[in-house]
Amino acid sequence: MGGVSGSPHPVAPTVTAVPRRLRRVLVAVAAVVVVVMVLVALSLPGTENSVVAYGTADQIAVAGLGLVLAAGVLLLGRSRVDADADGVHVLNLAVRHEVPWQAVRAVRFDRKSAWASLLLENGDEISLHGLQAADKAQALAAVEGLRALHAAARAKDPVPPPLLYDD
Repeated sequence: MGGVSGSPHPVAPTVTAVPRRLRRVLVAVAAVVVVVMVLVALSLPGTENSVVAYGTADQIAVAGLGLVLAAGVLLLGRSRVDADADGVHVLNLAVRHEVPWQAVRAVRFDRKSAWASLLLENGDEISLHGLQAADKAQALAAVEGLRALHAAARAKDPVPPPLLYDD
């Protein structure tokens, strides 16, 4: 691990955060969905109705639907945060952000927040769904790593103060 001279915290070359606890829960939920749908598919031939008769194609369709639903559940856990000396790469479900450190004012992780966020220089805020409070020690270590990378980038390339007048 490298460090910045004069800095109290060593700077990690990269920081990666994924929602570990959420992913474990989602894997369990996806497994339950698949098991339930397979059991439903297997019970279809025993279900006789005067209007509808279920066949092998229906069994396969129900089991396939279970697999599709399970894949959808697993997609909820694909959020992640990757950071290096150049900036932060955020993937929140389906939205990607690539933010240079010069655009970041602060890395926030409030006591009652479910996840961390980046406060940007323009006043916007980007949620970091891959860095969740439920992951406790790993989340705190990732936030400290992000803050150290941010401090190192700021020391190298400080943001100029805002102008009082725009002409």
